[in-house]
Amino acid sequence: MTVREVAGRGDIRGSVSEAEWKARVDLAAAYRLIAHVHGSDLTYNHLTVRVPGEPDHMLIKPFTEMFEEVTASSLVKYDFEGNPADDNGRPLFGGGKVIHGGVYQARPDVNAAFHTHTPAVMGICSQKQGLLPINQYSMSLWHDLAYHAFHGFEFNVELREPLFADMGGKNIVLMHNHGALVCGASVGAAFVSHHFLDLACQGQLAAMTGGAELIRPDPEKLEYALEQIKERQAELPPEDKDWAACLRMAHRVAPGFDT
Repeated sequence: MTVREVAGRGDIRGSVSEAEWKARVDLAAAYRLIAHVHGSDLTYNHLTVRVPGEPDHMLIKPFTEMFEEVTASSLVKYDFEGNPADDNGRPLFGGGKVIHGGVYQARPDVNAAFHTHTPAVMGICSQKQGLLPINQYSMSLWHDLAYHAFHGFEFNVELREPLFADMGGKNIVLMHNHGALVCGASVGAAFVSHHFLDLACQGQLAAMTGGAELIRPDPEKLEYALEQIKERQAELPPEDKDWAACLRMAHRVAPGFDT
């Protein structure tokens, strides 16, 4: 399958449910926005969403598309073992099948999953101390972080089990010597967490520049800050406030994603 073949499908909104079309638009916007901030890697890495009304299927970009090319109609539907749901897809393999298909099987509460290799995240994933709670972004994610030791690249199905055993009930996994897996109840939730994770990693790497001694918050103050964050997010979830703004931005910087 080529990008040209995918583009030739045209606008499919009339052939899917309203809920699926919204999920497609959200996911295409997320791909385009991550490309806009230079967080993509040629045709590699994936963002996915569980299909509303079809809990055993997910949507993912075509194998040969770059993030900046994705549209709502070009997304391809698969089951969690990598079998395409229509004639427009090739069998899914590698990280798309192992990581994304695996997380939806292991975690029924997860509806969106992002696997990326941004430079800042790769930098932190290569450090023994991991992500430290030294800036407001890392503090906001501190309670939701898991770590996964390198077992090889997630090309083989047998690597699913150790990854999701380490993940447990957390929504963010820093994969040593690799990248990150960020999950959420929606595309918006996963996007906002992914954005804050990358900022947190950038902030830590900047703080370490020149070998400066880091200031670590007092543990009691850190717990207080976490409670502050939980209270604020309960009143106005970031995925509600920020994702709406992100969709407006997508229309400005990447028109055409919603076709």
